[in-house]
This record gives sequence, C-alpha cells and structure tokens, in this order.
Amino acid sequence: MIARFDPQWTVWERDLPLRYLVAWENEDGEPELWAKAVGVEGLFADPVPLRREVLTLRGCEPTDALDIAAADAAHEAFGLFSEWGRPLGRCRRVDGLYRARPGPAKTPVTLVGCEPAGLLRTLRRPRSWDTAVAELLVLDRAGRAMTRRRVSLAIDRVRPSVLKAALVDVTFADCFDPPPTAARSVWQAWYEGVPVEPNQWARFSTPGRDEWLDLTFPARTKAQTDTTGGTYHLDGRFVTDMPGLHCAMAEALVGPGGYFGREWMAFKDCLAGSFGVAPPFTLVWQDADVARHALADAYGDPGERHNYFDEIVALLRGYGATVVLQ
Repeated sequence: MIARFDPQWTVWERDLPLRYLVAWENEDGEPELWAKAVGVEGLFADPVPLRREVLTLRGCEPTDALDIAAADAAHEAFGLFSEWGRPLGRCRRVDGLYRARPGPAKTPVTLVGCEPAGLLRTLRRPRSWDTAVAELLVLDRAGRAMTRRRVSLAIDRVRPSVLKAALVDVTFADCFDPPPTAARSVWQAWYEGVPVEPNQWARFSTPGRDEWLDLTFPARTKAQTDTTGGTYHLDGRFVTDMPGLHCAMAEALVGPGGYFGREWMAFKDCLAGSFGVAPPFTLVWQDADVARHALADAYGDPGERHNYFDEIVALLRGYGATVVLQ
C-alpha cells in the first residue's frame, strides 16, 4: 500500500481525461506508479447480504462475569455478553459455530483506456505478485486524489482498449473494498473539485452520504489552526440520518466539503482540536426537531443509550460549546 501521492503522476499528454491511477509500495518501501487510466468498469458494487445463520446454544445458564472468566479459562464454557459487554450468562456448547464459511465474492475491475507505465512489468511478474495489493486512486478534474480503493495486482486480462489511442484495457482480479453503487453520483459531484455550495450532500441516500463523508477526510487541510469563539449556524432541514448529521455539522463548522468527524468517536476527536474549529463557540441548530425525530432510535456513545441527537448535543456542551436549538 502507498502513503504518498506524487503530483507528477498526473502528467497526461492525451485528449482524453485522466481519471484513475494505480500505484503501490514497492519492495524498497517507495510509492510506485503502475498505470494511468481514463475509466473503470465493474468497480461499484453493493454488498451481498450474508446468508442467515442459526447457532444453537446448549447448556445455558445465567452467571456473572467472574464465573464466565473462570469457566472460559478452563475451556468449560462460552461466555455470553451483550453488545456493550455486560455479562449475560454462559453455555456449554454452541452448535453451528465452527464450520467453513464462504469468503466474499470477488469484484473484478477493468481499467479502460489504460497507459501501462510500470504495469508492463506485472505481465512478466513472478507468481508471488499475484497476492500483492495496489491502490486505485480516483482523481478529480484538477488531478487531486479524491479517494482510494485496494485492488489485487493479479491481472486476469489485457486487451487493446476500446478507446484505441495505443491504450489497453486491463482487468484486475479483485477490488477488495468496492464502493457502493450510490458512490458513483457522489464521485461525479466531487469530480469538479471540493464542493463550495452548501447542502449538495442532501440529495443523496444514506449510503451516498456515507461516501460523501469518506471524501471529506482526504480533502481536509492537515494541521489546521483552530478558531475559537464565534457563532455557527447548522441547517438542520436535511438531517434525516446519522451521516446527514455529520455532513451538516461539518458544513456548519468548517464549510462545504469539510471534515469534522463521521461518527460519534471521530466527532469527539475533532472537538478536541486540530480540525479547524474548537470550543468554546456557539452553534445555532436550525430545524433541530428534524434530527431529534429522525435519530430517536439511533445512538453512538458506547457508554450511553440516549438517542444520537441528544448524545451529539451533550458532547458539544461537554466540550464547552453553547448549543441553541431552534
């Protein structure tokens, strides 16, 4: 995997737009460009729901944490806990637990209109490279890497490109973390650059808003100087889910396309500083009831079971922010 991006990789003397790069960290630990491409096919894929499994717990009895720990140490029982770690009991056997399970389906990805660069060496690679992993970098119009996805360096097929122009189309065996289909329109919105108008995220579904949050993190300016004081206004009209809350919160505090956490723990980290804004400040939350009702059954703090809206408000106030709900 690579940690650095070389702007020289985006030099492209063709009439077609450059949209994708493939790079990896070579044996010397240096980032290395493998390919440039105009397009991609097969990348977007919604996860296939896992088959429902039935586990049968045999010989169950309620107990306390000490009994569970002692029994587990003696390999005499399985401890049963709630999702928050509260001991519920133990059982002597779990039928159906130890069995082979199918792995995730592969997602082959084809780079269309590919300029091979270092990729030609892959065609003559030693077999050990079949298990190597590279990064597919998704570029915006200015050549900035918007996001990344991991791909296998095992190549299934190389053929002359449908775009011609002395290019090839290359099919990689697998993309390990394919974006959902909702990401396609989000990426297109970001292709023109980091958004500058408010509420552009609002038209997307929950998976699309999740992807929007993914794009805000690499777009942020690192080592930002924090501003304190002042009043910020959160437009709450479209906060109908948890990703929407964080899209709107970041937009209110650091501007459109900005990053200020994507879930409870990350938001808490941002409030601690170094993300552009730090308490004390005043947040005026307009149309707050939209989020209050939409998030009534959601929660984020591992130690609490309040609704997510109340948790976020409490977190802000706990860090010294004044929250005005309208």
